[in-house]
Amino acid sequence: MVNKLKVAIYWAGGCGGCDIALVEMGPHLLELDAAADIVLWPAAMDGKYQDVEALPDGAIDLCLFNGSVRTSEQEHLAHLLRRKSKVLVALGSCAHEGCIPGLANQMSAEEIMRRVYLEVPSMDNAAGTMPQTVTRVPEGEVTLPVFYDYVNTLAQTVPVDYTIPGCPPSAHQIWRALELALAGQLPELGSTVGVYAKTVCDQCPRVRQGTKVKAFHRPHEIEMDPQRCFLEQGVICAGPATRAGCNQLGKPPLCISAAMPCRGCYGAPEGVEDQGAKLAAAVASMVDSIDEAEIAKIVGGIADPVGTFYRFSLSSSMLRQAMAEERKR
Repeated sequence: MVNKLKVAIYWAGGCGGCDIALVEMGPHLLELDAAADIVLWPAAMDGKYQDVEALPDGAIDLCLFNGSVRTSEQEHLAHLLRRKSKVLVALGSCAHEGCIPGLANQMSAEEIMRRVYLEVPSMDNAAGTMPQTVTRVPEGEVTLPVFYDYVNTLAQTVPVDYTIPGCPPSAHQIWRALELALAGQLPELGSTVGVYAKTVCDQCPRVRQGTKVKAFHRPHEIEMDPQRCFLEQGVICAGPATRAGCNQLGKPPLCISAAMPCRGCYGAPEGVEDQGAKLAAAVASMVDSIDEAEIAKIVGGIADPVGTFYRFSLSSSMLRQAMAEERKR
């Protein structure tokens, strides 16, 4: 009897898109089933944390962990699965960079709770009831996970062996990584799997003419030339600061193929420490002015700068460190 690999898939703080991407592997799921036993996949099958806790350390050959870490439960599972897994993979942008949940790092946990449970117009909470980590009821104690002050990436919580970026990663990319794992051919520890060395701009078929801009627009605000570079039309595109890999080799990046600018979900290319800073520099180079007041007006037209430049990477950025230091003061 052939010993199958043991695989775990876990969903922490995220939207579920990574699990959908796994399902989109289609027939490859049958190949995975033939080669491996899935011991944990909460999105697809019943499973108990106690079952994982009962496994010997290192019993799981490969764990795909998607989602960021915001609560004590997610932190506990990150440590548990790290201990039980020979290979731990950060799957998707939330585990890799913090992603959209990481934008909440602009506020403290207290500010978020107050906004959600007391201030939003749709909330009817005259008594001012707030979630408690421990509540006593006649049957005993009911507990909730602790909601931490920051969204953390998986690598900020436990050591990570490999990363598969994307929001979500493409199904072909996940399957390629699984193929390597099943064949025992994973690359050097610490590698980002399924991506290319080039940036999205390097793969983009749109024409660049060296044009600079006098204003920035959101995609729906102007009628864009389908052949020209988005940035040269004043539409923010994260292509200069984003690694390629969201489509099959030799094909244009997925968002570009759909006539939309790159959002930046595959993270910074090799050698770039801060994706947001890299993108901000690229955008600044497009401004057609040397007058400070005019430059300020042009740049001021960018809606939601943090959400634009750090949409996926705020949790793992240098800006997050600066924000944490500011909050301590």
